[in-house]
Amino acid sequence: QVLLVESGGGLVQAGGSLRLSCAASGRTFREYVVGWFRQAPGKEREFVGVINWGGSGTYYADSAKGRFTISRDNARNTVYLQMHSLKPEDTAVYYCAARSWDISAKPNDYDSWGQGTQVTVSS
Repeated sequence: QVLLVESGGGLVQAGGSLRLSCAASGRTFREYVVGWFRQAPGKEREFVGVINWGGSGTYYADSAKGRFTISRDNARNTVYLQMHSLKPEDTAVYYCAARSWDISAKPNDYDSWGQGTQVTVSS
């Protein structure tokens, strides 16, 4: 497992942008697939996007396509979620998660989770 810590959340107006960071411990971080998920009050945790270990492959939920971009800097043990054109329905706690296998959109496939960071988008 790897220890993950998210940061960068906050309050933003609709149409604005935020960049979330997911900092990881461990020298083998480059071997992990990292996914982003979010959970709004009263809703199930949902998939946002995922990046493979090398950073060459990403996959996004339909709600994120064209607005969100995931990247990683393995030298800094950090994965980023850049969010543009934010909408009130993007309001949620955002989590990063890691797994040492293929990319997956299923939360149960991930072994390590961060504590989450709150994103609030006002209308």
